[in-house]
Amino acid sequence: MTELLEFAISQLKTLPTTEQDAIAAMILAKLEDERRWDEAFARSPDMLAKLAAEAMAEYRAVKTQQL
Repeated sequence: MTELLEFAISQLKTLPTTEQDAIAAMILAKLEDERRWDEAFARSPDMLAKLAAEAMAEYRAVKTQQL
């Protein structure tokens, strides 16, 4: 565990249990969301490659706009 995470957890321990549970639920939801994104990308490497190729073709054809 990193020092920053250890510090964050030490700070969380000072909060009331309801706040600790709320933050824990947010962290777990974020981790689950990341897991689902990882699974989705792992299942579609061909689609991602196709989208990337299309984006690069549009960029080379000067059909994109800088944000």
